[in-house]
Amino acid sequence: MTLLKIENLQTHFHTANGTVKAVNGVDFTINEGEIMALVGESGSGKSITGLSIIGLVPKPNGKIVDGKILFNNDNLVLKSKKEYRKIQGEEIAMIFQNPLTAMDPSFKIGNQMMEIICYRQKLKKKEAQIEAIKLLELVGIHEPVRVLNSYPHALSGGMRQRVMIAMALSCKPKLLIADEPTTALDATIQKQILTLLKKINKETNTAILMITHDFGVVANLCDKVAVMYAGRIVESGTTDQILKNPIHPYTIGLIGAMPESQAIEDHKQKNRLSSIKGSPPDLLKLGRGCSFYERCHLENEKCKESYPSTSYFGKGHFVNCFNSKEDLNVIN
Repeated sequence: MTLLKIENLQTHFHTANGTVKAVNGVDFTINEGEIMALVGESGSGKSITGLSIIGLVPKPNGKIVDGKILFNNDNLVLKSKKEYRKIQGEEIAMIFQNPLTAMDPSFKIGNQMMEIICYRQKLKKKEAQIEAIKLLELVGIHEPVRVLNSYPHALSGGMRQRVMIAMALSCKPKLLIADEPTTALDATIQKQILTLLKKINKETNTAILMITHDFGVVANLCDKVAVMYAGRIVESGTTDQILKNPIHPYTIGLIGAMPESQAIEDHKQKNRLSSIKGSPPDLLKLGRGCSFYERCHLENEKCKESYPSTSYFGKGHFVNCFNSKEDLNVIN
């Protein structure tokens, strides 16, 4: 059953130099209990997409100018700030990239967790403390009482990330948005966090939107993938489809640039990592054509003049590229 459906989402930022089209017509769906990855380079619009869903687009410059965010068939774009507050945390929760800046450094972990639990679950302080201990144990913290009595700066990066996950789970959300939760962690802790998210997904049936630039994370965790470039989804499909049969030149470039791709069956013979030429486009100066035009080795005049329509490759695999459609003779 569909939990979240995004239709033509457009989130813009109005600056002194012009309008930045951070999210420029995004479409995707997430089903109940599903884990989906949103992948792309820095500046592609991944985090702003996540913030748009949970209603935290930076004001006053940022604004959702068009599109729908259908959560359980309810359009969140039409919600007032007061109505959105009932959804934030309770229905949709977010794990931020840097837990140290996401938590208040002047309050102990226990105070911050218990405040959320008391407010959302309407529990008394003692009951909230018991619930906080259970949540910390759920995310693999073996000394929950000590952690509750600690300040954020006194914990390691991996421990802080576990606390952030526990806070996000405190209201039993149906959708968890994880914004690059393993970026600042070493490889061992990264694996532990990913294992934890997979465990939470299975045990609580919580759907997860994983925002990442790492295809290694995608391969180990996600059911399906949407590849984002310059505010748009350029390719989407199941994890197997994207990793084993990437079609868009940008997706191929991203996978080719990752060391993890050597472990994927279709890339085992690869000895050298490839690179994508050039740099991401200036979102203030996007043309009417494909944004990847100047970096693509298959570019032609049609790519420059208009944005490609969506081509269907079967079994939920979609691509926006003129070359993929023409070269492989795929039906629209």
